[in-house]
Amino acid sequence: MNDSIENLKKTLKLAEPALSAVVPVMNEEENIPLVFKELTSAIEGEGLSYEIIFVDDGSTDDSFKEMMKLKEVSPAVKIVRFRSNKGKTAALSAGFRAARGELVVTIDADLQESPQEIGKMIKEMEKGFDLVSAWRYNRQDSPTKNLVSKVFNRFVRMITGDTIHDINCGFKLYKKEVVKNLNLYGELHRVIPTLASASGFRVGEVQVEHQPRKFGHTKFSGFLRGFHGIFDLFSVLFLSRFGNRPLHFFGMAGFIVFAFGFAIALFLALRYFLGFGFIGERMPLFLLGILSMVLGFQSLSIGLVGEMLVKKILTPSNKYDEEFYS
Repeated sequence: MNDSIENLKKTLKLAEPALSAVVPVMNEEENIPLVFKELTSAIEGEGLSYEIIFVDDGSTDDSFKEMMKLKEVSPAVKIVRFRSNKGKTAALSAGFRAARGELVVTIDADLQESPQEIGKMIKEMEKGFDLVSAWRYNRQDSPTKNLVSKVFNRFVRMITGDTIHDINCGFKLYKKEVVKNLNLYGELHRVIPTLASASGFRVGEVQVEHQPRKFGHTKFSGFLRGFHGIFDLFSVLFLSRFGNRPLHFFGMAGFIVFAFGFAIALFLALRYFLGFGFIGERMPLFLLGILSMVLGFQSLSIGLVGEMLVKKILTPSNKYDEEFYS
């Protein structure tokens, strides 16, 4: 009986793919057959077993029909479908939950990064990295998109001290333990390397050739996207440094503000008792002192509430209204 169970476990283990390819899709009907063809060619060229997980992020064209056509001819194709657009972070999260491979590669459906570069990324990962991010050189995007990306990446390196040159590139290779431990929400897909590094994973980078888009149009939203990325970065930095101890952040800020207000109040009180005038004569300064003490106390209270929430809440829900086709 025990031998049968062990044999079953071995069989199931062998059935697990070595690599899972996660492809977020939003209105890319013309590119989907090309993505499938190039991914299968690249992965089979590496001699790996694989699965390809298309995540339909509420496409309004025939993208889902194209995915279903591929699923009919290839058992390697899996599909996750959102009934409405949830965004790239939600799409990646769904793909990560469905992925079974020991390695997980993510690539955008626009094919501006070639799947043939996967082999190069695997070789880089063998140097001891847990995540390898692509660095697009000779970029074929619009001047506006290139400018926003360069400014954002430079800002990230300045704030975090990371050496990654192209943090928000969608072409990345992960070890399984990275994707299963990433807690993605909002629009944190833009800062995944920073999030992974803050969690203790080793992050590497390789240069890949960038290609013009063959079909469709970019989903780039201009400078507003860069501002969203900056806010996401601050979110990651705060959560990584103070997520488990919010009192250390809010408490310190509250203490400084409260101390400033208390110093003003003490100054006015000493001035009054030493006969230099009534407190009411310096009313604006008096109000500033009172307001500072109140704000400092409120900040301290927020920190205490945050500590209680951290102890009550493990992780936010990552479940979406989705359908899975295996």
